[in-house]
Amino acid sequence: MKKTATKQGTRRSLGISAFPIIILCFILAMVIYHFVYGNPANFINNDPNNHPIQGNLLGTIYKGGIIVPVIQTLLFTVLTLSVERLIALKRAKGKKNLQQFVTKVKSDLEEGNIEAVRQACDEQKGTVANVIKSSLSTYSQVSACDTLSKEEKQLAVRKDLEEATMLELPTMEQNLGVIATITTLGTLMGLLGTVIGMIKSFAALSSAGGTDSIALSTGISEALVNTAFGIATGACAVIAYNFFTSKIDGITHSIDEIGAYLVQSFTIKQR
Repeated sequence: MKKTATKQGTRRSLGISAFPIIILCFILAMVIYHFVYGNPANFINNDPNNHPIQGNLLGTIYKGGIIVPVIQTLLFTVLTLSVERLIALKRAKGKKNLQQFVTKVKSDLEEGNIEAVRQACDEQKGTVANVIKSSLSTYSQVSACDTLSKEEKQLAVRKDLEEATMLELPTMEQNLGVIATITTLGTLMGLLGTVIGMIKSFAALSSAGGTDSIALSTGISEALVNTAFGIATGACAVIAYNFFTSKIDGITHSIDEIGAYLVQSFTIKQR
């Protein structure tokens, strides 16, 4: 129990919560929607209720309606969390090149130089180094224990390696669930905006006394703008999620690779 508590105490958060990021992104999206897209200078007669000035993209986006800042919030959240995850995973890899670190540790383990491995972990830092360093402590303890059999010692080393990995993994996957949710939510919000825009367009076509051209164009703009933003948001979220999951898989593969050498080194030493 004492050892488990120590491990949990060394668990580090590699990033920040997504909730405050979402709130800040929503505020930013609303400010941009009202004061940039909705700037009267973007519209005929300086009136946002009129058509956008011909060729004015900002005014056209404003006509996308209230769904626009919602989708933009999701887009800004994906971009912000992507930067946050880049920084977090860079810290997880450690100070030096991860592949060079793995190669050095494997070489030291083959030579049975445990102190060199421990020193390399102290210099490297990061998730991989933390897991290996934790396992080295167990390695040293069970090696000096005469009451355990060889199989029990190997099991203890493997179990410690798995536990240390499980403690570090959630910190690397932090906020990825939010990005994964936005992959679908962004597209759905874009579809919702499209449907709302088409409803307004058909309402303008069916209005009594002829077609309301402003209402018709507003509905079409709302449909197209939200479609574009929804697709862009979903695409960015998918790319970000797949990119970061592949990076995490690379880090966990490095842990597994060194862990296998650590167990192999222990097995050879116990013969």
